[in-house]
Amino acid sequence: MAAEIVNSQDGLEGDVIDPAFALHRGGKMAVQATVPVRNADDLSLAYTPGVAKVCSAIAEHPEQVHDYTWKSQVVAVVTDGSAVLGLGDIGPEASLPVMEGKAILFKQFGGVDAVPIALDCRDVDDLVETVARLAPSFGGINLEDISAPRCFEIEDRLKERLDIPVFHDDQHGTAIVTLAALRNAARVSGRQLGELRVVISGAGAAGVAISRILVEAGIGDVVVCDRKGVVSADRTDLTAVKRDLAGFTNKAGRTGSLETALAGADVFIGVSGGTVPEPAVASMAPDSFIFAMANPNPEIHPDVARKYASVVATGRSDYPNQINNVLAFPGVFAGALQVRASEITEGMKIAAAEALAAVVADELSAEKVIPSPFDERVAPAVTSAVAAAARAEGVARR
Repeated sequence: MAAEIVNSQDGLEGDVIDPAFALHRGGKMAVQATVPVRNADDLSLAYTPGVAKVCSAIAEHPEQVHDYTWKSQVVAVVTDGSAVLGLGDIGPEASLPVMEGKAILFKQFGGVDAVPIALDCRDVDDLVETVARLAPSFGGINLEDISAPRCFEIEDRLKERLDIPVFHDDQHGTAIVTLAALRNAARVSGRQLGELRVVISGAGAAGVAISRILVEAGIGDVVVCDRKGVVSADRTDLTAVKRDLAGFTNKAGRTGSLETALAGADVFIGVSGGTVPEPAVASMAPDSFIFAMANPNPEIHPDVARKYASVVATGRSDYPNQINNVLAFPGVFAGALQVRASEITEGMKIAAAEALAAVVADELSAEKVIPSPFDERVAPAVTSAVAAAARAEGVARR
């Protein structure tokens, strides 16, 4: 069926046009000039000979590229198509609709121009080299839908090599929004972050980043589980990333399965898929928080979660408390670009989470611990907080 629809014009099946195909025909983006070219005078300023003066000035003073080109206002959205949404490894061409979507979200929610770039390479060295060679055209790099564990090395090496923000949204965007929601869930229940024991299902890109930001924010303890159970220092099958993860999580030295880890836990965070048995959910501490974020099928169905948890969040838009990265990445990049930050630090991410949580501080309830993506207060709040944090941490250059 899917192939028949794809091969037909606008997804036509019988007399019905699939609206998704109709919307995507021709793509979702276009390039638009910001200056007019109406006559010979305009042309001589926008292109030759006027452009030569600007090029020469930038050649003499390279920092002026930020003033006289689009560089400081545009982000590259880069993928290899290896871990796309819930679709998995579908390749660069098939990933383009998602990358275009990400780019228009940058513009819609953060006022940031973005260009989708799908790369036909999988080798880490090739990816790093390609992105680094593209970087002079951009003020920031948003890595997207690149499979773990390669995504960690790619981001780390690009951050070392480039002097512009490099941000893997699958990691850090998810982590920022999760921390914001958890802060407000704790406020609703009258608890402190330091009192909470968190169990995370999933030790991939999102799970690792969420673990790191929660520990940085002062969570009492974080236990991470992969397919084989608790990520603990005594395991001999851990990758380098998971060995590092075991080093700063699991203070109590727990071992065993996810179900074992959940007994008495205050918080469940799911970024793995799969299904958690209801008896394991029932074994959690009273008034627990359940953030089951696999999409479209949460690890714990909200109807089950509500039996036991005081606050429930998902990755879906049809339930309250959607953990949606669009709440973070547009404002994070807008703030970083505003001050021409050289990087996005942990402090900037935590500032983004705090600002995001504060947006609904006066409206908190169990059904509203995080703003809607369409709340117009979100992007300005995150932008301002990130810019201020960049200045405070010494990575702002204007």
